[in-house]
Amino acid sequence: MLEPEVETRTAEDQFRLDDISFRRQAAYLLDHSSFYREKLAKAGFRTAKAIGGLDTIANLPFTEKQEIRASCTAENPIGAHLAVPLDQLVRIYSTSGTTGTPSYIPLTQQDLDNWVTTSARSYSASGIAAGETIVSTYNAGPFVAGAALAAFDRLGMCHVPIGTGNSERLMAAIRLLKPTAAVMTPSYAAHLIEWAAERGFDLQNSSVRRVLVAGEPGGGEPAMRARLERGWGAKVTEAMGIGDIGISLWGECEEQNGMHLGGRGFVYPELIDPETGEALAMQDGARGELVLTHLRHQAAPLLRFRTRDHVEVWTSPCPCGRRALRLRCVGRTDDMLIVRGVNVFPSAIREIVGEFSPAVSGAILVRPAALGFKQEPPLPVVVELARGGEPEPGLADRIKERLRAALVFSAAVELAPFGTLERSEYKSKLVGQ
Repeated sequence: MLEPEVETRTAEDQFRLDDISFRRQAAYLLDHSSFYREKLAKAGFRTAKAIGGLDTIANLPFTEKQEIRASCTAENPIGAHLAVPLDQLVRIYSTSGTTGTPSYIPLTQQDLDNWVTTSARSYSASGIAAGETIVSTYNAGPFVAGAALAAFDRLGMCHVPIGTGNSERLMAAIRLLKPTAAVMTPSYAAHLIEWAAERGFDLQNSSVRRVLVAGEPGGGEPAMRARLERGWGAKVTEAMGIGDIGISLWGECEEQNGMHLGGRGFVYPELIDPETGEALAMQDGARGELVLTHLRHQAAPLLRFRTRDHVEVWTSPCPCGRRALRLRCVGRTDDMLIVRGVNVFPSAIREIVGEFSPAVSGAILVRPAALGFKQEPPLPVVVELARGGEPEPGLADRIKERLRAALVFSAAVELAPFGTLERSEYKSKLVGQ
């Protein structure tokens, strides 16, 4: 455990400390952020006293990603929520800019240090430790994932950065340098199992004993995890971050029962009903949308930021001794489809289909028949068969019925030969044509 004092702190003690930090952060927002000064004033909160503490945080307005984008100008490309002069920034990351213009994420030195601390806590929970060698496949380029790489230095590991799209180089590093851990997306981990099989590389008996996956949902899906652990001959744990808030905020311990909040003291989590915005109680098995608030951030703090991540949470004690909130990501609103009023996450479809292993490869593709997120049943789903597999009689119907029973929607299941669906060296595309 990297920081036992923090990671074993009771929820009550953590809330008390977070409340102090939140009140300071709220005052900071009013003093330094024109975006929040105006936003909170419109909502009737003009002073820090009016904002109050964490016990009344649900009274405050949410922050939406599009609000931040709308505040950006040619003169201020970062956005009106920037709360420090430019000369105090030490790092500016950017998103992929899928809307045409990248979103910029600025950090002060303190912010960057907090990010690395959070990531180090999250990854250390997986069991990696000082003196071990780890290979990474995240590019330390413009994206926030690059900041996670500094966590391995903080942990005292020997870090071998490979980057994205270098499978030959990655496998050479595993063969020659014999790392005990590897970090990548679950999609890439699955792709490498097939890559190794095609080339006669004995991945199951390599030196890698732990595979740390992040970057997309999937690592916590039972079928996907079993597939990865079987193919790598290693233990698989997952981590999760939110670019605007922090990298690797959550990390799974060796119990593999949800990701612990590694950002304790730096962010405050809430759970809300995604339809109504109403607060939901944090209790074992509760599901909703994750909302996060910075507690000790300088450059561009966010207040009640809607992550659009739909999660399941656990608050009961974990055998590892950590007491932070745990969660698993169910899916993202960005990917969600609505089939006759039923919310359907492609990652949930993949999880159900994975139950039919070894008859299927685990790869799926949802092919909506209409534009937009609203779809009429049956929803077309392509399911790829296992390597060398032939379609078993009734397999498509059994998958269809299982999807109906578990996810309450009707699917048109098409079975496809192994290798039909595109593989990825980063994140899988689960919806397309």
